Amino acid sequence: MVYIMGHLIEEHTDLNVKYESFLGGTAPAFEGVNNGNYDLYMEYTGTALLSILKEEMISDPDKVYDLVKERFKDDYDLVWLEPYGFNNTYTLTIRKEDAENWGVKTISDLGRKSSELALGSEPEFLERPDGYPGLVETYGFEFGETQAMDSGIMYSAIKNGEVDVIDAFSTDGRIPAFNLQVLEDDKKFFPPYYATPVIRADTLKEHPEIEEALKKLAGKIDNEKMQELNARVDIDKEQYEDVAVDFLKEEGLID
Repeated sequence: MVYIMGHLIEEHTDLNVKYESFLGGTAPAFEGVNNGNYDLYMEYTGTALLSILKEEMISDPDKVYDLVKERFKDDYDLVWLEPYGFNNTYTLTIRKEDAENWGVKTISDLGRKSSELALGSEPEFLERPDGYPGLVETYGFEFGETQAMDSGIMYSAIKNGEVDVIDAFSTDGRIPAFNLQVLEDDKKFFPPYYATPVIRADTLKEHPEIEEALKKLAGKIDNEKMQELNARVDIDKEQYEDVAVDFLKEEGLID
């Protein structure tokens, strides 16, 4: 997303954009923008709610957005712009053939077979309150076995039948590529993780044209489109920037 934002800003303003990669995820990105080392970044509503603001889980996406927008402005003088459209939340995912054979469409449906099934999961998911512990409490069932594993290994493991269920992010391009089925979170347990640009208020005051440029992305990228873009990077091994530029050109947002 940084390249999508950057090229859009350069196309529709007179500004030049510099990019930084954050191997540590949210914390260094947020701290860098909050400290004034950088001007803007992409954040997820759920991450801001739970990891930065340390608030309790909320399932309503509008309430989460309104809360993080207000608190970030009051506490950090950071401004949330309009969301891109996709919701990169946790999901439970199974093989499509299993979903058909078992008649499973929702997480509640999976409860009928859960004691027979093995869950492959990133270690963090097994510990987070918005992960497995909260899932068990909300849905009232546990899996017969849980295995902590790297995200790259999870997809091979479910494909090869080593596990039956994996946690996944809803925009992961490997979901359609591995012929997997995302189960409906029918009890609305997982909090929303809508991707949104966040910018320093002083930067926005000096360059209001940035907001106008980024507004062109509002609601433009749904989960399926993000899966497609992610697959081009994760599976086809294309470069992030090339994929970003292609997307912007296809949408008519840059020449």
